[in-house]
Amino acid sequence: MAEETTTSLQRTPTWAVATVCFVLITLSILIDHLLHLLAQYFNKRKKKSLIQALEKIKSDLMLLGFMSLLLTVSEKLIANICIPTSVAETFLPCGRTDSDYFSEEELKCQEQGKVSLLSREAVRQLQYLIFVLAFFHSSSCVLTFGLGMAKMRSWGSWESETRTIEYQFTNDPRRFRLFHQTSFGKRHLKFWSENRLLRWPAYFLRQFYEPVSRTDYLTLRHGFIMAHFAGNNFDFQKYIKRALEKDFGVVVGMSFWIWIFSVLFIFFNAYKFHSYLWLPFIPLVMLLLVGTKLQAIITQMCLDSHNKSHVVIGTLLVRPSDRYFWFNRPKLILHIIHFILVQNSFQLAFFTWTWYKFGLRSCFHRENEDIIIKLVLGVLAHVLCGYVTLPLYALVTQMGSSMKKAVFTENVVQGLKNWRRRARKKLKSSHSSGLSVDASLDTSLSLDTSPSFTLDTSYSVDCDLQFDDTEYVAVEIDEEKVSKKPDEHQKMNSFDGFALANVTPKFEEKK
Repeated sequence: MAEETTTSLQRTPTWAVATVCFVLITLSILIDHLLHLLAQYFNKRKKKSLIQALEKIKSDLMLLGFMSLLLTVSEKLIANICIPTSVAETFLPCGRTDSDYFSEEELKCQEQGKVSLLSREAVRQLQYLIFVLAFFHSSSCVLTFGLGMAKMRSWGSWESETRTIEYQFTNDPRRFRLFHQTSFGKRHLKFWSENRLLRWPAYFLRQFYEPVSRTDYLTLRHGFIMAHFAGNNFDFQKYIKRALEKDFGVVVGMSFWIWIFSVLFIFFNAYKFHSYLWLPFIPLVMLLLVGTKLQAIITQMCLDSHNKSHVVIGTLLVRPSDRYFWFNRPKLILHIIHFILVQNSFQLAFFTWTWYKFGLRSCFHRENEDIIIKLVLGVLAHVLCGYVTLPLYALVTQMGSSMKKAVFTENVVQGLKNWRRRARKKLKSSHSSGLSVDASLDTSLSLDTSPSFTLDTSYSVDCDLQFDDTEYVAVEIDEEKVSKKPDEHQKMNSFDGFALANVTPKFEEKK
């Protein structure tokens, strides 16, 4: 048994302590300043969703620091908790190992015929693990969404194509075609599309070969715009990028249930579970299931449109609906992707931690196959999620019955708020006119409503616009006793490219 030899601050030079403190303070201030500069950059680019995601990352770092502080303070208290030896020998990650060093608390427990719940050394190692888990989760989410954004940037040429004369000519509303003659029909109306046994393997394989094609993008774009807008003057690519930025704030957060999964992951790393044979495959299998389901949704929309009409007039139209998604909840896929990223990043983090603390050839990695499986599957799942599944999710998830709040750009939101403020002021000075327009935002947007509308600046408005608390929005407009002259008001056509003149509001007379 070796004796514990430590040097306290009483026998440490003050210059050494001051130097370490200075380095730690400098690094902390530097990191905080870099995060502040990043927030200023997002604010300048009007990326409110990314600012919120950055705040979540900073909040997680604060939580991480608080957990580390609690472990440091309670280190001796935890080591003094004694448990029976029979209980301590269960669910060991490496089997029974003997140690040559015992701390004071462990010796006290041994005198009682017991062992410590966690030794001081184990608590210090746990601090490293918690930090590595949080760091890998945040960095892997940033990397994955960065790959997704890079992939969606290539869709810019498809979006630009919709504003060309050739596109307008090809989609002439007077043109008649058979459904199976369209490019969308040729892609999805195959011999396997009607066979339940053949189509699911086809969905599975399609996510590896051109998961998002040009015809899929243009068809789903047209279906979305026709369901929510009256015209074609809408940048669909920028909209789904804004929606994905908002979803990033959900994925990057370390919520309570995320920490529960990390605890379960640590628990199942016991030797008796043989976790290396099945645990690394869970994220990849779930990711492939999500990709298969997203491909199935596109084909199912094609089949439904084909069953309704075999003749296409103008542009082929698919109708968005929540019924295509699991449990009629499009957002459920986002939570599944969140779980996949958490599981995968935790496995890579756990591998990195065991490599750093115990070496590459430790009891955690007995065979070469263990190392290869964990590394290959971990990297493959991240690349596949970021470059294939995530862009596919960003496109297909817009085909639900509701439209996300991200349809409004930051300039539109600010313009509507300013409009509301001016309308309230004008309301006070025009009570006698008898004209009022009530505009409100609801938490769901049906296919029969749209945020594109035509408004008159002379109307009085009484509305409460809340853009930060709801995920889906709808705009409803009522008018009572409207009588106006053409030369008395000026129409507002757009807010920063967001067309407001596409849809005329439905006016109802209040009883």
